[in-house]
Amino acid sequence: MPAKPLLIVVGGPTASGKTHMGIELARHYGTEVLSADSRQFYREMRIGNARPTSEELEAVPHHFIADRSLRRPLTAGTYAEEALVLLKALFQTHHVAVVVGGSGLYIRSLCRGLDEFPEVTEGAAARVQGLSEEQGLVGLQEELLRLDPDYYRTVDLQNGRRLERALRVCYASGRAYSSFLGRAAPRPFDCVYLQPAVERPVLYSRIDSRVDRMLKEGLEAEVRSLEAFRHLPVLQTVGYQEWWPYFDGEYSKARAIELIKRNSRRYAKRQTTWFREYTPVANVQAAIRLVDEVVGGVDGPRSGRGT
Repeated sequence: MPAKPLLIVVGGPTASGKTHMGIELARHYGTEVLSADSRQFYREMRIGNARPTSEELEAVPHHFIADRSLRRPLTAGTYAEEALVLLKALFQTHHVAVVVGGSGLYIRSLCRGLDEFPEVTEGAAARVQGLSEEQGLVGLQEELLRLDPDYYRTVDLQNGRRLERALRVCYASGRAYSSFLGRAAPRPFDCVYLQPAVERPVLYSRIDSRVDRMLKEGLEAEVRSLEAFRHLPVLQTVGYQEWWPYFDGEYSKARAIELIKRNSRRYAKRQTTWFREYTPVANVQAAIRLVDEVVGGVDGPRSGRGT
């Protein structure tokens, strides 16, 4: 068994089966799950963020699920600080813990620390603001493709704030934003990175079915109940942002639903790129075999169970 505790990281695109795999791994190793889904943190959001069911939450202890209000947004850095405190306590009685989620930046912050960026000059900030005002989202996308094609392939291209942030760094430093990413920070645990293996046609079918299920569960009513907070970044995300123009009379409900499915598929494609270095595993048993190889045998992790 390795000297350091082990954090099993289950990432991957939306609807790929991360929740099920994470729970089954936690049950096998007698441990607990930390969510790394940046929208599941909030009590007010349940349907549109595909929060685990009550049965799933009862199967093993979960953390960072509906434990705060969206009035108190949780940044990636603060998430890492809180999660590290929790893991320090958890690893006192468990040798293994599991983190599950599709928010790659939050996982990276927890497992490696946040990257350090150069100070942004007033000139760089003004240049980006001017570009945004004159050419809008398309202009930001085209400029990022020109200056940093690597980051362009992984970032949420519909998230204007992220595009602006990356371009400010590009302009201020004269370097690609992605060149500042991935600088590892030491952690008192080892990580093994997994993702459920699923073919793209199957994944897209699951996404469409999930959206249909969300609609039956009352997604529209949930979003209407949050309309007073529509300006918050956490609600400028897939599954929520598509409703605002419909509520404003700009297009039909059918169009809103069509966009949710389309944007969910696009988001899954970007997540697939982000998690491309994670090891695909066909099922839970394959994941267990891989983890056991890392820790030195089938009985290794089990001996680390809490009492």
